[in-house]
Amino acid sequence: MEREVDVIVIGGGPVGENAADRARAAGLEVVLVERELLGGECSYWACIPSKTLLRSAAALRAAQRVGGAEQAVTGRLDVPAVLARRDYWVSDWSDQGGADWLESIGVGIERGHGRLDGVRRVVVERPGDEEVAYAARHAVIVATGTDSFIPPIAGLAEAAPWTSREATSVTEPPARIAVIGGGVTAVEMATAFAGFGTDVVVLARSGLLGGMEPFAGEAVAKGLRELGASVRLGAQIERVERIASGEVVVTLAGGETVTADEVLVATGRRPRSDRLGLETVGLEPGAWVAVDDTMLATGADDNEARPWLYAVGDLNHRALLTHQGKYQARATGDLVAARAFGRAEHTEPWGAHVATADHSAVPQVVFAEPEAVSVGCTAAEAERDGRRVRVADVSFASVSGAGIVADGYEGQARLIVDAERNTVIGATFVGQDVAELVHSATIAIVGEVPIDRLWHAVPAFPTMSEVWLRLLEALGRPAAADVASDAVPEAAA
Repeated sequence: MEREVDVIVIGGGPVGENAADRARAAGLEVVLVERELLGGECSYWACIPSKTLLRSAAALRAAQRVGGAEQAVTGRLDVPAVLARRDYWVSDWSDQGGADWLESIGVGIERGHGRLDGVRRVVVERPGDEEVAYAARHAVIVATGTDSFIPPIAGLAEAAPWTSREATSVTEPPARIAVIGGGVTAVEMATAFAGFGTDVVVLARSGLLGGMEPFAGEAVAKGLRELGASVRLGAQIERVERIASGEVVVTLAGGETVTADEVLVATGRRPRSDRLGLETVGLEPGAWVAVDDTMLATGADDNEARPWLYAVGDLNHRALLTHQGKYQARATGDLVAARAFGRAEHTEPWGAHVATADHSAVPQVVFAEPEAVSVGCTAAEAERDGRRVRVADVSFASVSGAGIVADGYEGQARLIVDAERNTVIGATFVGQDVAELVHSATIAIVGEVPIDRLWHAVPAFPTMSEVWLRLLEALGRPAAADVASDAVPEAAA
């Protein structure tokens, strides 16, 4: 016998929680299914613990860059205290707070593994081999996220490598760690462990942070080396072996070896969909779930819409970031309710029920040393798309606020402007404490604010935001550019 409810959400991470919250707030009966901890990867093994682990060493370095404060810093990083602070922020890996909140808003909770079993039907495998079936009157929303990808390197899987989970839940940092990868997780965890005093070797197949402007990866590589880490670019790994002593030996092309106490694999993510029952609704198990802008699941040819099945968050492979998944989930929960109650749907670009920002306005922050943040496209992406652009590059050395933040401040900013529409389509900031700058650029892109109007958004002095004035100056003040050099104002004549 199966129980009928309005909406079933499979996956209780922040994305699934947001979808459930929005659907429930609209008056729908919602059941959320989660097999691990409510709050998911982000809360316990990714965003929250990783940034907490990074923050203490970053704050210490920030103090050491300011005369007066530098002389007052006489101790070293208290690693056990850092780990204890991490434990607080992950609630000692207890999700009771999340459960209490869901119950307070009236969302039902099913503990167990949820899988699709045909149209609008979900089977939950509860602990103890018990199964219960649910039928959704209106929608099933899948938000199962991703797992770490272990590349097919000889011996790697057998060497018991760390993934982001082991790295962020570490109880005693190893003396030596080899990090395989050059993306966000790789550089953030390398930065964190270098801050702990661990001997870090980063083995990247190409450069660092390949999806950002090249200068971002170059600055982070320089920063890691200044922290004492070894960064090896163009590293080709042939095999990995955990030897009898417990050490891990990584063999590179040409025979060179790197020996460490642990090896962290940070080479990407794979969809958590192999046991989701996708085959029962005509989709491929183990694959990403393609969706349209309303997050409605589609077939491979995008013409097989399933009007009741939605995929939100990392699983749809649109933008593998918690904040974008939550953005999708809010729109989807509202849309499911609108369709259930026969209310107006707003599915036009930038409407309330679509995730338009996924295409052109995705902000990202890399909490490395230094921080690297971006939103929109890079110069190379714009060129590849055939767009005519103007690029402004400035150094933070020209920003008084940056010099006040840190003695000898180093950093760079870039703005990408669509030359035909005269609007910002991309921005990158690299330097200490630049994370909060990305939202102003995000607003400029989403709002399609003309460059002429941005001149009237005056940054307060002396703040880091003054970099916006320097970027606009690099582009050139439009009114001045329109005046011929030999023109004489009538009043002056």
